[in-house]
Amino acid sequence: MTAKWYAFMWTGRITMTHQPMQEGWLTTFEEISERREVEARMVHLAHHDALTDLPNRILFRQKLEGALAHARRGDAMALLCLDLDQFKAVNDTLGHPVGDALLRSVAERLTVRSRDIDSVARLGGDEFAIVQTAIKKPTDVISFADRLLELFDAPFEVAGHQIVISSSIGIALAPQDGTDADQLLKNADLALYRAKVDGRGVYRLFQAEMDAEMQARRVLEVDLRQALRSGQFELFYQPLVNLRAGAVVGLEALLRWRHPQQGLVSPAHFIPLAEEIGLIVPIGEWALGQACAAAAQWPDDIRIAVNLSPAQFKSRNLVASVASALHENGLAPDRLELEITETVMLQDTDASLGTLQELHALGVSIAMDDFGTGYSSLSYLQRFPFDRIKIDQSFVSELNGLHDCGAIVRAITGLSRELGMATTAEGVETQEQLRLLASAGCTEVQGYLFSPAVPRDAVIGLFQAISEMLRPTSEAVIADPVE
Repeated sequence: MTAKWYAFMWTGRITMTHQPMQEGWLTTFEEISERREVEARMVHLAHHDALTDLPNRILFRQKLEGALAHARRGDAMALLCLDLDQFKAVNDTLGHPVGDALLRSVAERLTVRSRDIDSVARLGGDEFAIVQTAIKKPTDVISFADRLLELFDAPFEVAGHQIVISSSIGIALAPQDGTDADQLLKNADLALYRAKVDGRGVYRLFQAEMDAEMQARRVLEVDLRQALRSGQFELFYQPLVNLRAGAVVGLEALLRWRHPQQGLVSPAHFIPLAEEIGLIVPIGEWALGQACAAAAQWPDDIRIAVNLSPAQFKSRNLVASVASALHENGLAPDRLELEITETVMLQDTDASLGTLQELHALGVSIAMDDFGTGYSSLSYLQRFPFDRIKIDQSFVSELNGLHDCGAIVRAITGLSRELGMATTAEGVETQEQLRLLASAGCTEVQGYLFSPAVPRDAVIGLFQAISEMLRPTSEAVIADPVE
């Protein structure tokens, strides 16, 4: 039998196959350029992000490992982890197509600002990472981080929208912060977390104590979840004083955590964590019920004020929870005042206004808390008739010193009066502040001058004591009313 053999040739775009036949050869030509392009595209997609065309996690890991191999031999490098501050708000308000376009624009700016030897990658969502190699001194990384933050100074023009957004950056250096990819990523993430805690829009270099702080945070998270299950939360109450009446007309409910080992934990310490891990909604519902139950035992002319967190405000069950708390405790709706911050109005103005209108329809009052400290907009006051504006304590504390603060307080009280809204000044600590607030036409005040927040069983005794304290002030206000 005659043996058969084959020969194969490849020229890059065409393959030729030779097959011996009885009377010669059979040569087959095949055009493979399209197939090669598809294969190359598949290899590219396996290593690059489909949205931004930056290296994805797989290729990023390879580049990081390669840079670390040089770092083990003494070449310094840096890993920078970035994410966009409040990116979720862009998606929620403008839609995911605009959010995707914003991510592409961010990727372009990062690529342009980085060196050719640096590796820019998108790790997913709004998370980016940059491997910076050939670093001569640590200050080079700091200068680079400053330049990256400057990228966000100019608004992004996306689909007809001007989007202003910032970025937070965490930085880990090799070899000093680690020569292992997982360790370096962990340390850069810890530094990024610190940047966000410190106010966002900044960079932070990894420091060894950050690891210990994160471990403590994890312990606090476990304790916080246990606190909700074990009933470790309490409500304290701070009086709201009407200047003209010279009497307590309400109390604000303030959350406290009585930790079994640490005692009372500051709300500033645990509330941000509760918001971050999603516990603030069930905690807020518990607080609302407890506050209504307490108020039901007080005189009928005393109202209760309860804070709503932005996360709680977004809950679909909010209106039903408020209605249920009122009904179960037999509290008249006009005795409940719900306090929201301006952050709530930023999330989705139309939806927020709809929720506020539903709450108003129940008969409860709505107060704008910390007015003037966030993204104040008079359009909020025009579109929704708030019952009260609360003047932040930062303005009150400077009444004696900064002339601008007095002007701001007078402007807020004047505006509120014209719009038919009451005003409450927070953080009143001195008689002089009280006098200035009364002369500015402020309706109500609260602060340590009258009482700190107290447990439920100490509330009743405050009513008479504060009335006695305020009698001279109320008489002066009545005798010399603000025009």
